[in-house]
Amino acid sequence: MLSYRHSFHAGNHADVVKHIVQSLILDALKQKDKPFVYHDTHSGVGRYDLTHEWSEKTGEYKQGIAKIWQHSMPQELDSYLNAIQVLNQDNALRYYPGSPRVARAQLRKQDRMILTELHPSDYPLLQQEFHRDRQVSIYQEDGFARLKASLPPKERRGLVLIDPPYELAHEYRDVVRAIAQSYKRWATGIYAIWYPVVNRYDIDDMLEALKGLGINKILQIELGVSPDTNERGMTASGMIVINPPWKLESQMQAILPLLKQEIAPATGHFKVEWVVPE
Repeated sequence: MLSYRHSFHAGNHADVVKHIVQSLILDALKQKDKPFVYHDTHSGVGRYDLTHEWSEKTGEYKQGIAKIWQHSMPQELDSYLNAIQVLNQDNALRYYPGSPRVARAQLRKQDRMILTELHPSDYPLLQQEFHRDRQVSIYQEDGFARLKASLPPKERRGLVLIDPPYELAHEYRDVVRAIAQSYKRWATGIYAIWYPVVNRYDIDDMLEALKGLGINKILQIELGVSPDTNERGMTASGMIVINPPWKLESQMQAILPLLKQEIAPATGHFKVEWVVPE
């Protein structure tokens, strides 16, 4: 099933949280001169036009990035906001970077990216976005299969971002299976799993399954915009980070209250909790 198109949702509150966490992890990796690899299992198209009819139809970015764009924000958000600024030179918010473009803004000459996108319409756009970029490898393959084939990386340092659309129930199990396989091959890598809260029990089940893998150092980061409900729609989203940089917990504990205040001051919630401590 390949019906999901992120263009409808680009720049929403879930993207804001996902890309802030992603940027902070990459900032931490850059503290050492040694090269790292960034591996993206569900890459999308790379950048999104917020004036496109799909974005305007939902208007989700207006309750996400538009709430913090060009506001006074903590210095820790500089890398994330700079990745957006690069695409919007006239200071008008038109383009929003997908996770590959967020990562590319932080790569040094010694680093590289592996991008995977299976959707037949999105893959050519992703190729075009990084045309002739020698630091970027792009595959039209199943993201989890490519991840398995790519580990361990030669750099021995890096970040894997896993953010499937979760259109189908088995995708939650697919994530756990991918982590189990990947961790055996590369136990020191950083794995960041994005998740939407549509049905809370799906997230609870996934967390329990991850706990059962016997992996230490699993951190959960979440921002909600409304209370959990049985109605259709995403009420919250978050990141589950395996082997998080040591500063990430305290950074997000400081950042999330500010995001809640800007994005959902009356109905929002947030958490930063260890699923499995060190």
